[in-house]
Amino acid sequence: MSDRSSPSWYDVIVVGMGPAGASTAHELSQAGLSVLGLEKQTHPRYKVCGGALSARIDHILPPEFKDVVEESVHRLQFSYSPEESYFVESPEPFAFMVMRSRFDKWLMTRAQRSGTEVHEAEAVKTLQPLSDGVEVTTTKGRYLGRVVVGADGAMSVVAQQLFAGRGLRNIPALESEIFGVSEIREPLLSQNPGLKLAVISLNAAKKGYGWIFPKRDGLSIGVGEFVRGDSRPKRSFQQFSEEEPSLAGLTIPAPVGHPIPVYNRHPGVKGNKWNGGLVHDRAVLVGDAGHLVDPLLGEGILYAVRSGQLAGASIVKFLQGEQGTLEDYEHAILREFAEEFRIASKLNRVVYGLPRSWHRWLGRTFPVPYQQVLHRYCQLLQGRETYQTLWARAMHKINPFGRAAAEMEMP
Repeated sequence: MSDRSSPSWYDVIVVGMGPAGASTAHELSQAGLSVLGLEKQTHPRYKVCGGALSARIDHILPPEFKDVVEESVHRLQFSYSPEESYFVESPEPFAFMVMRSRFDKWLMTRAQRSGTEVHEAEAVKTLQPLSDGVEVTTTKGRYLGRVVVGADGAMSVVAQQLFAGRGLRNIPALESEIFGVSEIREPLLSQNPGLKLAVISLNAAKKGYGWIFPKRDGLSIGVGEFVRGDSRPKRSFQQFSEEEPSLAGLTIPAPVGHPIPVYNRHPGVKGNKWNGGLVHDRAVLVGDAGHLVDPLLGEGILYAVRSGQLAGASIVKFLQGEQGTLEDYEHAILREFAEEFRIASKLNRVVYGLPRSWHRWLGRTFPVPYQQVLHRYCQLLQGRETYQTLWARAMHKINPFGRAAAEMEMP
């Protein structure tokens, strides 16, 4: 531990050891850099979370991560009213369900085995930029790093202190978990009853959706509001809990609220730098701290892991004198995520902007193309489609949907 009068030096200090921070630390330590990971809590830490990893995570994590997977989802139910749903099945999983306590612990242990020094139960208090690094003061000591990585979530201390004026919005979400029940009751039984089901309900929220995800010994239930204005997550959660047929008869514990830091641009300024920037001097933001969250469904864990990997690669080049800059990280994020998130933002405005009655009308009037779009979205979760190809197909398949989307085109 550091002495306040004689701070310890590290190549990189990572603030937050969740999926983004642990992934960054792993990449850096594997390259031989000295890395300190600061975590204000102690792993394994319980966290109410949907814990859904789209199957694309298979492409960026080693197979060993499946040791902490609770369930693999092969069947999705999209509901638009308590009586009306569409189902999609696949022999290949759409998503993997994890408990964050086990998954985050696995990622942190992986980073430690690569050489990361981790200090748990040590919260960051202040960060001070230096000419050649950043000074970090915690509840237990003082440290100096050539680079600091903010991986400390939606309310990031690193972002607040070193990225002044970002002012990015979060969306409200409420989540709860039921233990002792791991099967989701469904009105239409699958021809393959062994396939695990997850529920996505557009009927659950006026400007968002609700979800039910299966875990090994429980269900994760939540509601998120994804559009500004008229947000009512408490009312939506209560209504979803009371009216969703698959939850009938279940006692649902009071939900826990938390912000989801979805990707967003500064509104109305065409060409403005996205998310207020991910790099400033010797500081870098990854995962939720950088608002690297899918703006359509709020998926964040995949992007947390991947942004950590990209940040790690750029920091290694920068510190090892390979003619790299920290800005290379932001450029890599833009190349990999920006267009996908831009299209997801368009879909957000269409899916959540249209009245629910329109969705029901579209599904009834154009059942084949509408269900084809849902199938394509499920293939996106598997990495067989992208938002860009999905958008193009949707415009081709459903003309009324396409006209509405064109009218809502983002600036």
